Amino acid sequence: MRPSPDQPAPRGLAAPPIASPKPAIQVIERMNALLDALAQQSEPVSLKSLSTTTGLHASTAHRILNDLVLARMVDRTEPGLYQLGLRLLELGNLVKARLNVRDAAAVPMRELHRLTGETINLSVRQGDEIVYIERAVSERSGMQVVRAIGGRAPLHLTSTGKLFLAADDTKAVRSYAMRTGLAGQTRNSITDQHRLEKELEEVRQRGFARDNEELELGVRCIASAIRDDAGRLVAGLSISAPADRANDGWLMALEQTAREISIALGYEIDEPAARKA
Repeated sequence: MRPSPDQPAPRGLAAPPIASPKPAIQVIERMNALLDALAQQSEPVSLKSLSTTTGLHASTAHRILNDLVLARMVDRTEPGLYQLGLRLLELGNLVKARLNVRDAAAVPMRELHRLTGETINLSVRQGDEIVYIERAVSERSGMQVVRAIGGRAPLHLTSTGKLFLAADDTKAVRSYAMRTGLAGQTRNSITDQHRLEKELEEVRQRGFARDNEELELGVRCIASAIRDDAGRLVAGLSISAPADRANDGWLMALEQTAREISIALGYEIDEPAARKA
């Protein structure tokens, strides 16, 4: 008689090993095996060695490696030799930046919320949208949070999204407009390319961005940029408030908090510019 799953195995019998979950798609499992094998070596690795290490047939390994090369996840240094690609470094840096910025922002966000009494959002860019990765909010803010942490919104309809678009050149902004069609959600939404470009130029001049009930009627936002140690725009810090309560009186505190978070990430503030701001 077999013991039930809740009963310990009889003495003298080893409990069965716990199997690690495997990807549902076999090619992903094989791709991971190849990436792991490459990660174990500091020098470029031959196809033959990768085939032996992973147990994959050489033709199978070669086919998957070709796709990984096209995706820039693997580099072919010379015929038959492979190493991990720069795309993995780019993705790793994105994950690192998101983790770091969230940690660095937690306490300053709570302090800004305590000072203003309004909802404070931390968002990052992912493709043509922003993703909310942290929020400081309480019942006294009187706002219903529509987009929870992990929620997304189009770049052109949000204050933080405009910060990221303003960091792009004209060609990239027009490409975004073509891809998305600049769909609107309220009567205030910017759905015209020329109007958007004018708005983004104002963002560059001001150094901060606004959302004037463009994503949700009755809600206004202002956002300031957060930068990392290389000066890259990695996130936006924004204040959301009911439209009849929003004001620019919070702007100085918002920008100061964004600077504080940026400094924690290693960003070096230009002193004359900081004093001028």
